[in-house]
Amino acid sequence: MATLPTNIPANGILTPDPALDPVLTPISDHAEQLSLAEAGVSALETTRNDRWYPKFHIASNGGWINDPNGLCRYNGRWHVFYQLHPYGTQWGPMHWGHVSSDNMVDWHREPIAFAPSLEQERHGVFSGSAVIGDDGKPWIFYTGHRWANGKDNTGGDWQVQMLAKPNDDELKTFTKEGMIIDCPTDEVDHHFRDPKVWKTGDTWYMTFGVSSKEHRGQMWLYTSSDMVHWSFDRVLFEHPDPNVFMLECPDFFPIRDARGNEKWVIGFSAMGARPNGFMNRNVNNAGYMVGTWKPGESFKPETEFRLWDEGHNFYAPQSFNTEGRQIMYGWMSPFVAPIPMEEDGWCGNLTLPREITLGDDGDLVTAPTIEMEGLRENTIGFDSLDLGTNQTSTILDDDGGALEIEMRLDLNKTTAERAGLHVHATSDGHYTAIVFDAQIGGVVIDRQNVANGDKGYRVAKLSDTELAADTLDLRVFIDRGCVEVYVDGGKHAMSSYSFPGDGARAVELVSESGTTHIDTLTMHSLKSIGLE
Repeated sequence: MATLPTNIPANGILTPDPALDPVLTPISDHAEQLSLAEAGVSALETTRNDRWYPKFHIASNGGWINDPNGLCRYNGRWHVFYQLHPYGTQWGPMHWGHVSSDNMVDWHREPIAFAPSLEQERHGVFSGSAVIGDDGKPWIFYTGHRWANGKDNTGGDWQVQMLAKPNDDELKTFTKEGMIIDCPTDEVDHHFRDPKVWKTGDTWYMTFGVSSKEHRGQMWLYTSSDMVHWSFDRVLFEHPDPNVFMLECPDFFPIRDARGNEKWVIGFSAMGARPNGFMNRNVNNAGYMVGTWKPGESFKPETEFRLWDEGHNFYAPQSFNTEGRQIMYGWMSPFVAPIPMEEDGWCGNLTLPREITLGDDGDLVTAPTIEMEGLRENTIGFDSLDLGTNQTSTILDDDGGALEIEMRLDLNKTTAERAGLHVHATSDGHYTAIVFDAQIGGVVIDRQNVANGDKGYRVAKLSDTELAADTLDLRVFIDRGCVEVYVDGGKHAMSSYSFPGDGARAVELVSESGTTHIDTLTMHSLKSIGLE
């Protein structure tokens, strides 16, 4: 168990402390706690209302979920874990739910993986990641959480880093090894969580988010030779904005462009960042910076902070690398009340998986993985479509609860101020708008006329180069209660909840205050991923 000395040198480099063996302090029978959690989820599932329950997004069969955790591919299967409160539809004592798939399309529910059963995780098995260890098996690193005063958040948190290993190749059950990094409470303002582990050369590295004693958002770096005994190395990164007090759900990975140039990507959710124009409009905002890093140094950013997703409800993404692919899931967070799905026996779902690539312009692209084309069933295509001034045209009377739309707008031939789609359009006049707004110069998800839940709009502001192009590509996924929008092949992504009213949910084309020309439009009905 490594601790952080108080006398940190100006260069941030410390002599490693002696690392101790894991600390294991059971307070309850883990198998019994897992059984109780399964019963809690099942009880909520029996009365679940499926009006907005996703057909092709990962969600728990009952209860509240948040962050994706432990993402990995092992023994031919994809594994996704997630934060789970099995006894209610609001945030509560965290467990880990689990689903798996052999193709990233058809998913199977696995037993709940973790429940609080050790002293250090008394009040929650918090977020963490998986990595394939030197033994060829997945190792799970996560944060153990307890309230410092033993009962609630009024006294702050006591958070530490934990280790667990699977008992079988199907990852059905795990053995908790215990605490491997304690929290140096004199140096930390409560927040100390969400480990991400990787190997560079012969050394294992772990970073996680910290709120320093000066209330600054940081990511700390630890090193290990055996993945069990860890020593503090340095502050990997401190956010320059003094309003940012915590870097939650951090990520860190190398990536190469098409020419083989390597960069490092640092990702985090900047807690405390203030809204500024179209930036940071959500309660907390997940984004990244591209830069450089090598062992023995801190991360050096070369870009500004950019959002992973510009929608209403994206948060806490986690990525992992397999066979050279960097794949990410995010959590669609219901940030703002009212949250009507809380009434339905479940709350929260993950995004589609996205593959992260580095473009020639030095920025990241996040597009749905190629496997998502396996969701497609029936396809309807149109060569070109023209809409007159202020025309709305229904192209589908009912979206069937699961639809993908690919459309290309001709910007040279379009004079409309807003052009695009109304989705979840019901006979009572409600809908969610997904449009290109020529005045703003961006793609907009506008929920001012949505039937239920929070409203507001979000903008993916296009670059001058994108605005100067002849065309604009939109790829829109419509589930029962949410939408995802990808712009120009993933240069922008947007994730938002959209809770329609009763009845058929139509899809309409719209052209406001001008005409619209659509070069191509294709609609794919999508199958269920099997978790309903």
